[in-house]
Amino acid sequence: MTTIDQFVAAVIASPSQYTELDQIYVHNRILALVGEAEPVEAPDDQLTSLTDALVQTAIRSGKIEANQSDQDILADQLMDLVTPLPSVLNQTFWNKYQTSPQTATDYFYHLSQANDYIKTRAIAKNVVFPAKTDFGELEITINLSKPEKDPKAIAAAKDAPENGYPLCQLCLENEGYLGRLGYPARSNHRVIRLTLGGETWGFQYSPYAYFNEHSIFLDRVHRPMVINRQTFSNLIEIVKQFPHYFVGSNADLPIVGGSMLTHEHYQGGRHVFPMMKAPIDRQIDLGVAGVEAGIVKWPMSTIRLTSSNTEALIDAATKIHQCWLTYSDEQVDVRAYTDNVRHHTTTPIVRKIGDQFVLDLVLRDNQTSAQYPDGIFHPHQDVQHIKKENIGLIEVMGRAILPARLKPELHEVENYVLGRQNQMVAMHQPWADALRAKYDFTETNVTEIIDREVGQVFARVLADAGVFKWDAAGEAAFDRFVAAVNVV
Repeated sequence: MTTIDQFVAAVIASPSQYTELDQIYVHNRILALVGEAEPVEAPDDQLTSLTDALVQTAIRSGKIEANQSDQDILADQLMDLVTPLPSVLNQTFWNKYQTSPQTATDYFYHLSQANDYIKTRAIAKNVVFPAKTDFGELEITINLSKPEKDPKAIAAAKDAPENGYPLCQLCLENEGYLGRLGYPARSNHRVIRLTLGGETWGFQYSPYAYFNEHSIFLDRVHRPMVINRQTFSNLIEIVKQFPHYFVGSNADLPIVGGSMLTHEHYQGGRHVFPMMKAPIDRQIDLGVAGVEAGIVKWPMSTIRLTSSNTEALIDAATKIHQCWLTYSDEQVDVRAYTDNVRHHTTTPIVRKIGDQFVLDLVLRDNQTSAQYPDGIFHPHQDVQHIKKENIGLIEVMGRAILPARLKPELHEVENYVLGRQNQMVAMHQPWADALRAKYDFTETNVTEIIDREVGQVFARVLADAGVFKWDAAGEAAFDRFVAAVNVV
């Protein structure tokens, strides 16, 4: 049996629309994609292995070039054959939802893995380890899953005409999109439709997931992100529909927001983040009946709201958010506006525990200054050797997404502190010298210590991003803000 025959059998056995009667048709569809050269043999009968072999067959046939973009586009076209049509998938999803929300998401998640939309092989390359800090055990990840861009593809994309379709990678129009140079293939991409606030939204999984069942909820309309009362309502509505998931939104301003501010979207999934385990430091009274509130013992300034009454919860979150938008406290460098430019917003996260909804609201401020040109409440220069990118939703909750460069760089730091030949990057020098003065490094303890100290740096990164620090001045300032909320 050839690789093509094996793939045809996999297509017929998949939950796609094809049956035994379609065998010849499917065979010819595959031939049209990969050409008629002798098929490359696959090492096993796994769907991803068969796809890889067929991609190599297409290169052998001259159907595609041996570049990453062409290979990704073809691989997703092949995987599209094992993927149900959007209408069929949506019907199946909502039918399974009648059994339970988790039954429905399990179906969609496993399908998204099986058809290689979720890049499980790439995700497995990520480095993940825990790190104990004063704020509990943080989660450190070094992101190695996203492939490096092909230099030839970058050069070719530079000369290609602007397309403008889809408008961005979060638009629903990506569903089934072939892809092009500089834009990802999406032939095997599917989106579940749902309704939030009377409008159509989409639910999909992240192809390069940062945590378990990493989900994206996206607006049908391409419009900028905004945090307001409707945001809190939408997040609660999502958790009502999928009570086994948390969901949150990146802030809607540069520096403190995520990487995509042009399209309204939220992120969720099945993961208990360090922030969710953080205790309440002290209770506060917001004057909203039926809502418990407290300041969370967390490096970023967070108010936790808990209630079974979702309207009261939305009222309380809106009250805090609206007050923060215009709140300033010069004693701690907190300014809502400078030169009529807004600096304040919030990062909201919602989950459900029993019959209670929990809404964590993180206060954000994106000011810059001469001393801190990247952001007053952003990782400061002395920790940017580890992390200089925006602190978005996932990192707010205590899971570091660190750049791929750190894997080889930290290895060279280990060599340096052990006194071995090394090529350590200069920006790590002050940190490495401080560590060498602090510890007696050996071959057996060096990795553990470096990992732990990376966690300490990430805790500092989060503390830098916190608007009210955990010192006497910061706690007093936080109390002044709570008092201002109660005046509203």
